[in-house]
Amino acid sequence: RIGFFQLFRFATCRETLMMLGGSVCAFLHGSAKPLMLLVFGMLTDTFIEYDIELQELLNPRKERINNTIQWKNQSVWTDWIERYILYFNLHLKNIVGINILSSSTRQIQIIRKMYFRKVMRMEIGWFNCTSTGELNTHMSDDINKINDAMADQVSIFIQRFTTFMCGFAIGFVKGWKLTLIITAASPLIGIGAALMALVGWSTSINVVTSYVADEVLTSIRTVASFRGELKEVERYGKNLISAQRWGIRKGLIMGFFPGYMWFIIFLCYALAFWYGSSPVVDTQEYSPEHCYRYYFVLIGVLIAALNLGQASPCLEAFAAGRGAATIIFETIDRGPDIDCLSEAGYRLDKVKGDIDRGIVILDQLSVAVNSDETTTFVGPSGAGKSTAVQLIQRFYDPKEGMVTLDVHDIRGLNIQWLRSLMGIVEQEPVLFATTIGENIRYGHPGVTLDDIIHATKEANAYNVILAKFDTLVGEGRGQMSSGQKQRIAIARALVRNPRILLLDMATSTLDNESEAVVQEALDKVRNGRTTISIAHRLSTIKNADVIVGYEHGRAVERGGGKLERNGVYFTLVTLQSQGDKALNWKARQSRASIRKRTCSQLSNLIPEAESFVSQADAGKPAPVTRILKYNAPEWPYMLFGTIGAAVKGGVNPVYSLLFSQILGTFSIPDPEAQRREINGICMFFVLVGVTSFITHLLQGYDFSKSGELLTRHLRRMSFHAMLGQEVGWFDDHRNSPGALTTQVQGATGSQIGMIVNSLTNIGVAVIISFYFSWKLSVVIMCFLPSLALSGCFQAKMLTGFAKQDKQAMEDASRVGYSTPLYSTEQSFVEMYEAHLEVPYQAAKQKANVYSACYGFVHCVVFMSNSASYRFGGYLVRQEGLHYSLRWAEPLPTPPDYAEAKISAARFFQLLDCVPKISVYSNEGDKWVHVAQVLNGLNVSVKPGQTLAFVGSSGCGKSTSVQLLERFYDPDQGKVVSPQFLSAEPILFDCSIGDNIKYGDNLREVSLNDIISASKKAQLHDFVMTLPEVMLLSGSQLSRRQKQRIAIARGIIRDPKILLLDESTSALDTESEKTVQEALDNAREGRTCTVFAHSLSTIQNSDIIAVMSRVHMTIS
Repeated sequence: RIGFFQLFRFATCRETLMMLGGSVCAFLHGSAKPLMLLVFGMLTDTFIEYDIELQELLNPRKERINNTIQWKNQSVWTDWIERYILYFNLHLKNIVGINILSSSTRQIQIIRKMYFRKVMRMEIGWFNCTSTGELNTHMSDDINKINDAMADQVSIFIQRFTTFMCGFAIGFVKGWKLTLIITAASPLIGIGAALMALVGWSTSINVVTSYVADEVLTSIRTVASFRGELKEVERYGKNLISAQRWGIRKGLIMGFFPGYMWFIIFLCYALAFWYGSSPVVDTQEYSPEHCYRYYFVLIGVLIAALNLGQASPCLEAFAAGRGAATIIFETIDRGPDIDCLSEAGYRLDKVKGDIDRGIVILDQLSVAVNSDETTTFVGPSGAGKSTAVQLIQRFYDPKEGMVTLDVHDIRGLNIQWLRSLMGIVEQEPVLFATTIGENIRYGHPGVTLDDIIHATKEANAYNVILAKFDTLVGEGRGQMSSGQKQRIAIARALVRNPRILLLDMATSTLDNESEAVVQEALDKVRNGRTTISIAHRLSTIKNADVIVGYEHGRAVERGGGKLERNGVYFTLVTLQSQGDKALNWKARQSRASIRKRTCSQLSNLIPEAESFVSQADAGKPAPVTRILKYNAPEWPYMLFGTIGAAVKGGVNPVYSLLFSQILGTFSIPDPEAQRREINGICMFFVLVGVTSFITHLLQGYDFSKSGELLTRHLRRMSFHAMLGQEVGWFDDHRNSPGALTTQVQGATGSQIGMIVNSLTNIGVAVIISFYFSWKLSVVIMCFLPSLALSGCFQAKMLTGFAKQDKQAMEDASRVGYSTPLYSTEQSFVEMYEAHLEVPYQAAKQKANVYSACYGFVHCVVFMSNSASYRFGGYLVRQEGLHYSLRWAEPLPTPPDYAEAKISAARFFQLLDCVPKISVYSNEGDKWVHVAQVLNGLNVSVKPGQTLAFVGSSGCGKSTSVQLLERFYDPDQGKVVSPQFLSAEPILFDCSIGDNIKYGDNLREVSLNDIISASKKAQLHDFVMTLPEVMLLSGSQLSRRQKQRIAIARGIIRDPKILLLDESTSALDTESEKTVQEALDNAREGRTCTVFAHSLSTIQNSDIIAVMSRVHMTIS
């Protein structure tokens, strides 16, 4: 755990000087309140002396020489002191706010940049152990906690600690005996403050809930396919219960300790007044007019103790900030195992890879790749082909041996330069949540539009995109077919004109026709380049110069197109030759026309970027009554909490009244009557202390209970509303998982306690004031509009800044969490830092507004005190008002609601969003044998038959699946379908068993059902061979293993209809055969709809529908 001063480790000389200057000003500002005791003491002395002389003058038993009283007019002296303290306070507060807030804002920006820059430098293995949800939490919540610990909490703590020190100094100078007695109770207050500082939020709960939301929203199509919306809402709700319990416990503690401290403080008041009055009343050591010395002692020490208690939330913020900084700085200080170092041609020499949970992937691998040649790696899934390519990219370093490039060990080369030589097309391409043009430009930042057009033409993607390079690609890329995504990825690899081309099954998701065209383009562009290709299909392998066969992490054979019989390559040729003969002739005939047939599919599928940008993010202010409606079930807690808050709000005005009465007792001439009066008032102070403790406890528990229940309810409703939207709603870039997770985290509880407390405080104060002196009350009330206007202006400005901050940080996060696999880390860092400029500038403006408003509020308080003293003295002298009534004039300040308004507005905007397709509705027909799909086609499939859809990439097969699952509604006609499942290999971060159980969310799935489904999917034997640690999660499995788990999940419900969307497209031939056998077992006795490219997948189908340009031909 880092120390407090280590929070400021990134401060430059300028920020350090600003922090020091602000701290000095905060120190001086904190001394202003104790210095005002000088003025208060002299005024008290004047009032008491005047009242004593007035009583002696009016006493008929005493002889008088003259009938006049000399009023000590010290108004000029006190006004001069107050005026300078007022100006001093105003300017100091502005300087404090501007310096400390501006400095902390700059330092937080540096921390954000350094953290993100270090994340971008981390090796791939680090990301395998760190989830996106965890990174989101660190970037938002944890850095915000550091900001809280470095910003205004520093100035507030310095001010209060200075007040504490100055108060004790005044006490010891004016009356050391009484100070020692009151100091005896200070440890009790200190214990309460220390215990409060130990109470903090558990970030692990927020990390879990954030991760659940992120995982579900990212996999929304899988969730929708298996009708898992309600299950995910329940899972999210279970995590919220833990947060709710902790919140209630914290509310109880945060209610107990402030009540405890105020109870001790009021006991100190009673003790101080009782003991401090003895030298005046009992021993008459001092005259009544000198009682202001004890006033100095009492007020000084109690102000000190009070400010020590009020500094406890600052200590809590410091503790939370230090805890968050420990996590953030640990990442910043961590040296990545593979840092930025890089050079052309390469050599693999006896590599042994020890990757992922101690499982050896490569063992004694030795492969040489010659310059300007095409080398193809073949072999079954899990043989180590992709791992070898990742070693070439230096995503990992080998435990033994080395990877060389032109005889140079790549560990000695600049990694950015090394990766800039390479163009990579992966098996599962990663597209970023931005435009198509920007996705291609990531391959080589700075390229022109002509270069992008040229690359898209080479990748056979230009006619798919047309000229719509500004079209947004949604987060998750769910709007695009796999073939379309693959061609954009190929264009991105080609746009950098790489010296080394890495193709990791680059055409695996394309149909045979499209693959032929794209493969022809790849054959053309790889001339003059060193190319390494991982492939399963013969059409991709046949033109390779060298073929390397992999098996069990070793290169078992190497050669040209003719390798030994019974080898890895020979087995591949034998399994695929029949299928290729049947389809190659058609591909050759179709190459000239395929570009026209795929024209404009992507353009029609994804909306224009401008349509998103033009829509305003309107959010109307949320009325308080609507919030209270959702809190209605907790009305008993609200009622008792409101009663507690109302009584607690009247404590300060009653304290002011008692304080004025205790001062009034010093002018009572009869010592016995004076003692009785003081004892009675001291008992009232004890009663007020007990009342304060009870009301703090009542308000803390009841409002934390109702608030946490409301928070849980709102978060659950928010998540429920998100999952209730149609899938097309998630295609909007503003509804990306990152932005939606932020909204779920932003739903907060009620601030009713603060509102009731403030209103009661104001109401009781006004009633007391007008009861005793309406004239003086009117004067003080004149200052309330200034406070109200300042508070409203501050709330309005901070609300606007909160909106800007939210949008800017969402934009920055959206840029941040795209995986940089194309040596564009520096580009991502620059983009992220550019996005941070907006919230940084807004934060600087917020610092100015906050400082000006806060300084003005304190200035108005001092001005009201000055006016009340001056006018109160006038009333005492001219109209006979008793001086004690002046002390019953409190001036409360309004609360701040900026964040609450923003959170409520975001929540109700989401709640009011009516989905076009209601996923929770049970209305409508549940079975129709004949469905009309796409251009009037009427396909009739009998129960138990298999219907296969085939066609080129982009022809509408995947769109048809999404229409059947009702992710979208057709513009014309209708789609009616019964139960269905997709064999899409998207697994959740839970156990393999839980992933299989996810296929049926309408009942409790037994272990026997899981075993039966896994056996049908040929999965059971494989699971039994896994280490125990691998049984816990399905996120680290191969594509073949994931596919079989997805098959088991698909049949666990025993569906009447099974949808298979290219379920074997990216598998090698041997794996495809294994998975196909599992699929054949799974579809027995079911109506099955298959969307595929491979002949082996569709050869046993009863009906084949060939799709072309979103039309169908039945065969």
